[in-house]
Amino acid sequence: MLYGNALRKAVSSSPTTPLIGIYDMYSASIAAQHYNGFFVSGFGFAASHYGLPDIGFIAWPDMVAFVERLRLAFPEHHLLVDIDDGYVDPEVACHVVQRLERTGASGVILEDQRRPRRCGHADGKLILPLEEYLEKLQLVLSSRRDLVVVARTDATEESEILRRAAALAETDADVVLVDGVRSVEWIRKVRKVIADKPLLFNQIAGGKSPRLSLSELSELGVDVAIYSTPCLFAAHGAIDGALSDLKTADGRLPDTRKTGAIGVKGATELLERNISRHHGDRQPARVG
Repeated sequence: MLYGNALRKAVSSSPTTPLIGIYDMYSASIAAQHYNGFFVSGFGFAASHYGLPDIGFIAWPDMVAFVERLRLAFPEHHLLVDIDDGYVDPEVACHVVQRLERTGASGVILEDQRRPRRCGHADGKLILPLEEYLEKLQLVLSSRRDLVVVARTDATEESEILRRAAALAETDADVVLVDGVRSVEWIRKVRKVIADKPLLFNQIAGGKSPRLSLSELSELGVDVAIYSTPCLFAAHGAIDGALSDLKTADGRLPDTRKTGAIGVKGATELLERNISRHHGDRQPARVG
């Protein structure tokens, strides 16, 4: 299957295509019941795999191994993978892109930050000279076959945002992302400067960008929306609440037959769907 082409077709259709950020196999198993596209979030992976913030700790072999597990369990879902700055070196970036494509990734996002890097919605981001980033981007583009490549800028100064967005739109990248965009007005400005190049918008709870619905994004000409952390942050709240309740109950577990909460039976049934030999019996995911 040409996973990149499948994602490319979804991006070119309307309305806005949502990709849900997942952080481990269990969160992906739940998200797969609601959406047919995943964003393999660097923020979520750094948090779940290392217990560390998204500031450059991810090692590329760990990310490739995670994507391999995802593709085996979810053979029909879009998998857009955050590869940060390509793990610094352009040759490493090309190697990782080729490994991910063979593993079954649908696409990657390559940013123009330099180390020490930061989450796209954090302060203190540093960016490469545009020419240096474009050279790395071109090498990555020449290394892929079918893979979708999203060119991302983390510029924060207004004139530089537009200069870089226009330059990225002139490349063979499939999609442009300006991360941390702060207003609807700026979405319109970016949309105008990149002409007919597909546009991606990143939403993260508590981030710098406005909270917008898919309908609103479609009206603004946004082609793809990634939701970086809904699963991670929901798990944070749910786990904290469940353990507080357990402490209050003196260690007595709730009766799942009365509460309807997930127990061992429901969790096992969910995970059994990921066994590769059962894929022929799986129902298609709902797009929401």
